[in-house]
Amino acid sequence: MYLVPFLLIIPLGLAFLIALIGKKINAADSFLTAIGTSSLAVISYMIAFSVLANKILVYKTGNWISSAGIPMVVDALAAFMLVTVNTIIFLIALYSIDYVKKYTDQWKFYTLFMLMVGGINGVLVTGDIFNLYVFLEITAISGYFLVAFGTSADEFEASFKYAVMGTVASIFILLGIALLYSYTNTLNMADMANVLASKGPSKIIQFVAVLFLMGLGLKAALAPFHAWLPYAHSSAPAPVSAMLSGVVVKVSGVYALSRIFFNVFGMTAQISTVLIILGVLSMIVASLLAFGQSDIKRLFAYSSISQIGYIVLALGIATPLSIFGALFHLLNHSLFKALLFLNSGAIERTTGTRDLNKIRGVLSNTPVVGYTGITGALSICGMPPLGGFWSKLIIILACIQANRPVLGFIAISVSMLTLAYYFKALTPAMFGQAGKMAVNGAQKKVTLAMSIPMVILAVLSIVSVMMLLPNSGNALLNNAVSVLYGGRDYAAIVFGANK
Repeated sequence: MYLVPFLLIIPLGLAFLIALIGKKINAADSFLTAIGTSSLAVISYMIAFSVLANKILVYKTGNWISSAGIPMVVDALAAFMLVTVNTIIFLIALYSIDYVKKYTDQWKFYTLFMLMVGGINGVLVTGDIFNLYVFLEITAISGYFLVAFGTSADEFEASFKYAVMGTVASIFILLGIALLYSYTNTLNMADMANVLASKGPSKIIQFVAVLFLMGLGLKAALAPFHAWLPYAHSSAPAPVSAMLSGVVVKVSGVYALSRIFFNVFGMTAQISTVLIILGVLSMIVASLLAFGQSDIKRLFAYSSISQIGYIVLALGIATPLSIFGALFHLLNHSLFKALLFLNSGAIERTTGTRDLNKIRGVLSNTPVVGYTGITGALSICGMPPLGGFWSKLIIILACIQANRPVLGFIAISVSMLTLAYYFKALTPAMFGQAGKMAVNGAQKKVTLAMSIPMVILAVLSIVSVMMLLPNSGNALLNNAVSVLYGGRDYAAIVFGANK
């Protein structure tokens, strides 16, 4: 339990320390970031093992009682997310060591990076809905600056659009929290769930649910709230794109939405229907838009929207099997989408361009980038035996089990569309006749520090199928499913841990 606060202390403390000494001591910023993110990954695994034994950890900040104070709560869902995101964050930090050397004032990048990490972990462990908003804002604001870190016109424009849409989302969320507080007289999410359960359905809660759907739908980039994502993800530096797509969208959007609608409001038939509609719309619209993309990062950005659609569709079905598929696909998508965006940074580094019409011979020129990129692409397309195949298969089976074969057919069709646009875009780039890899004299080598994270993510995309086997990882995933499927039982478990 006493390790939980360090998930916030380490990244926020390091952000402050890097801002103080990063400019004065050479390489201190990257060293501190690597040490900090690796420590967070280790702590996340230790907490996950503790949650497997104790079901839930509740840290009462200032020793206040849970309903009055600001608790930190780590159940199986939060532990599963902590392990997933902090592992990926460490690999992205390692990749960044050489990648960000092309920028001046690297200490500013690492300061913002660690602030973002602190915000992400805060969203995952807070048991207070207002603090959830605060950590969402820390994550978002650091993201606005990181998108514009390269200081080009495109990056400034993308950052501005991201900031505008993010601000709109924040207004919806904050207004929803204010109305909830006035209705329940509490900000503690477990206490709030109890109050809402005792008062029953009401018009105000329906209105608040709409506000959260719009606000968190924007954070998750669900269609039709997705317009900001292709700009932000394609214009940002590659490590930032990997963070946004592999981590931030999952935590600020999918996790927060799941926590609110399953554990606080309780899943209803109306919310279930809306989530299914948003998921299907995201899957179809983003896949069709991806076909016309020649910028490799915009292609990956649109495919992110489509894959988030799979996750939200499965959450909307709200059966144990569909929730399992949603969380398993969230894990897989976090791995292979972080991998693909890191790949795009390596390709741009060696070719000087993101234009798929100009990129050729990646596999023969940079085999590490080529083979890991093919692994990520095949996984996102749902090709067996990679992890993406199994999570998509589970979602399709969940649709059939829930007597919704049409949704299963849509999921299969979108997976075929995904294979089609990835095959169309990446086959010439990977297997085309190798020419001079650099344009405008931009060629640089892909370093070992960049290669290792890509290889690890590719391996994880292959072996993630082990989550289906009866082991500790599977137990954590199953327990995370129980947290969501149990709905407002979350409140009883939190208050039970306080006794």
